[in-house]
Amino acid sequence: MDSKAKRISILIVLCALVVIMAAVVAVNFNQLMGKEKKKGQDVADSVEQGIEADGKVSGADLSAFLRDDTFFDNDASQSVAVEETRVDESGNPIKELTLLASSVERDIRVKVIDDKGDAVIGQEFTVVVEDTGAYVDEDKDGVIRISDIKPGEYKVSLNAVEGYDVPEAPVNVRVKSIVSYTVIDDISFFVHSEDEVDVAKDDTENDEIDSMDEDDTQYTALLDMEEERENAVQLGIDVSKWNKEIDWEIVKAEGVDFAIIRCGYRGSTSGWLVKDPYFFKNLEGARKAGIKVGVYFFTQAVDLVEAVEEASMVVSLLGDTKLEYPVFIDTEGAGGNGRADDLDPGTRTAVVNAFCKTIENAGMISGVYASRNWYLNNLNQDELNDQKIWLAEYRQTPEYDGHYDMWQYTSSGSVAGIEGRVDLNISYLGIE
Repeated sequence: MDSKAKRISILIVLCALVVIMAAVVAVNFNQLMGKEKKKGQDVADSVEQGIEADGKVSGADLSAFLRDDTFFDNDASQSVAVEETRVDESGNPIKELTLLASSVERDIRVKVIDDKGDAVIGQEFTVVVEDTGAYVDEDKDGVIRISDIKPGEYKVSLNAVEGYDVPEAPVNVRVKSIVSYTVIDDISFFVHSEDEVDVAKDDTENDEIDSMDEDDTQYTALLDMEEERENAVQLGIDVSKWNKEIDWEIVKAEGVDFAIIRCGYRGSTSGWLVKDPYFFKNLEGARKAGIKVGVYFFTQAVDLVEAVEEASMVVSLLGDTKLEYPVFIDTEGAGGNGRADDLDPGTRTAVVNAFCKTIENAGMISGVYASRNWYLNNLNQDELNDQKIWLAEYRQTPEYDGHYDMWQYTSSGSVAGIEGRVDLNISYLGIE
């Protein structure tokens, strides 16, 4: 066989081998694909058979991962600590207490508050003043007042009480020697709401004045006579919770220029400082209607310390609110049963001056409210400072011959927007 024929034979053999190999590959590929398809179909059939009517997979153990110690990152899971609530032997939560202490003049005022800042009521706490003695909260109001303490530095601690976590370290307080007539920083902790007191016994502000200070000639409507309107710079009202809901827009439309709003009172029996429940609503409503505002506080203070407390409460409630009219101390009687009703004129005058001086030191204008008879017989007029005088005398022309800046001319007035009687006033303060 020549070389040409030999090359042709080899080429034919190689082509045959290529064809055979291609055939083998094709057969194997089809078999492989068939097996994979069958395997996939088997899995699908298996899952379909395992799904029950409610959509759950039968036989599935969905909590198996919980038994796998390696599933979670142990370090990460251990870094989250759960705070446990401490409980007493009976399983009740232990309440954490805070002790506050301050002084106005030769006294220590202690208050026990909870984690919300409220006084703890109903528990007879005992506090110990270092080198002085132990004092008990007998009326269980969360407040202990200790008087006749010599000026100096003291440590006050709270005795252990079951169910409570009391402070371990005592609090320090500096007892002052004299009243400084400055606002008490923590006074807000000593202010109560009406749901904490017996209102019938504590809110005994008497809107009736001595019969000698009124007659049938009094006006009972806002003055609209031109001559009176010219003499009276402003016409106004004074209100409290007793006037209930007030439509201030209507009141403004009636011609009311200003309103003196009661912010609170001292309980006639308990002596507690109590906020008038309508104060903030009245304050906001009057200002929104464009009515100028002042405030008054019904006092039952029996000494200078309590007078400073009352003034401090007023300042605390007002916060950043700016007043156009003064802050008045209402020093009228409480029906004969009030804790301050029997004060002598000298003590009552000192109380009034202490209140007003504290208000003035807070940057506000102070004033005194009383009837003609009260000014003449229950206050020493010549000892009053330069407070604004608000006179209550219910007749056409006042008989009071002293100076006054405002005149309450009736308690039986009528103004649209206020249900029932309302006090009506004229102001000569010249406030525009």
